[in-house]
Parts: sequence; C-alpha cells; structure tokens
Amino acid sequence: MITRIIFFLIGFGLSVIGFVFIISYLNLINLGYNFTEYVNFICSKVECLIGPIGLLIIYLSIFIKGGKENELHI
Repeated sequence: MITRIIFFLIGFGLSVIGFVFIISYLNLINLGYNFTEYVNFICSKVECLIGPIGLLIIYLSIFIKGGKENELHI
C-alpha cells in the first residue's frame, strides 16, 4: 500500500513539472508559432514529455492491483 502511495506521489510530481513546462511554452504562440509548430516543439522536449509519463504512473498506481488480495482499496 505504501509503495502505491509513493508511486502516486512521484507520478503527481512528474506530471506537475511536465505540465508547468508545457504551459510556460505557450508563450511561443505569441511569438508567431502556429499550433502545429508548437506541438512539434513540445514533443521534441524531454521536460515536456515528463507530464504524460507522470500521468501514466498515476494511472498505474491507482488501477494495478498489488500482490495482496485482502488489501483495502479506496
């Protein structure tokens, strides 16, 4: 149970970091980039890809069952 909470918190932290970078790079649209160039730029940056990886870790920590069958699920 504690490992699931730790993975949830790690995923939450990674997703916050990643999406802060994605939101901060929205300023590129004001500089003349169109939406497809913005998406291509976001996909090429590693710090922006951390956000979806964090969401995946959160999803896995919530929905993947642990080894114990009698574990209390919230």
